[in-house]
Amino acid sequence: MIKTVVIDDVFGISHFLTEQRYREDLDRYRSLNIYRGMPNADFKIITSLNRICKDKKKFLEPVILSTFTKYAALEDPSIEESVWRQMIMGQHHGLPTRLLDWSFSPLISLHFAVTENNLENMNAHDSVVWRIDVDELHAMLPEKYQAIMKKEKTTVFSLKMLMEACSGPLEYDADMGDRSMLIVEPPSIEQRIINQYSFFSIIPSDFPDVEEFLEKHTEKTTRFIIKKEIRWQVRDLLDKLNISERVIYPGLDGLSQWLARHYYVKK
Repeated sequence: MIKTVVIDDVFGISHFLTEQRYREDLDRYRSLNIYRGMPNADFKIITSLNRICKDKKKFLEPVILSTFTKYAALEDPSIEESVWRQMIMGQHHGLPTRLLDWSFSPLISLHFAVTENNLENMNAHDSVVWRIDVDELHAMLPEKYQAIMKKEKTTVFSLKMLMEACSGPLEYDADMGDRSMLIVEPPSIEQRIINQYSFFSIIPSDFPDVEEFLEKHTEKTTRFIIKKEIRWQVRDLLDKLNISERVIYPGLDGLSQWLARHYYVKK
């Protein structure tokens, strides 16, 4: 089931910024919620591979990855070690993949929800932040994946754990079918991944519509609709909290994007 929460004033964002879960065994507060922000609430959760390659995605995915690896190996020879590493690096640089971006930080996800390439669209539509629970999703994983999590005493997969679980996309698809999907924390191959507190969900090729799956098989999924009337206010608040393009994209590109937005003159 997907719960919808409408946020129509800036104080409403505290609803998901401050949520934590007390763990009695640690006497600490922990949460395994991850978030995905999108600038338009009408956008569907869909992978770039599915959007671009459509019904040819099974055929085109290995072609795209092998071609990417052939040229990317010049910059990072280790990319040839694992198809999963190829996929993660490709996703990071805009390659069409089966991965979906998430962040452990609700603030980072808010940035993507209230930032537009065309700032004239800021008042044109509502935006959305999706929240999913990793524990809930990983409880549905096949037994061999559960065994690896138990051995490593974690519920979040690393690249090493993923490579131990399956050799590549074909085995992963056979294991998952249309019943489950895995969340992986990527290796810190670039500062951007660290700053964005990145996680990826790996969508099996036979998976149904992602939102349909979340509606049918989860109880803790929530989408927070950010009303268009407060998007500029939330955007300016994030700047005050040091959540901006300067942090999201470290370097001169991020600095230039931040300055272009910071000095944008509204009509």
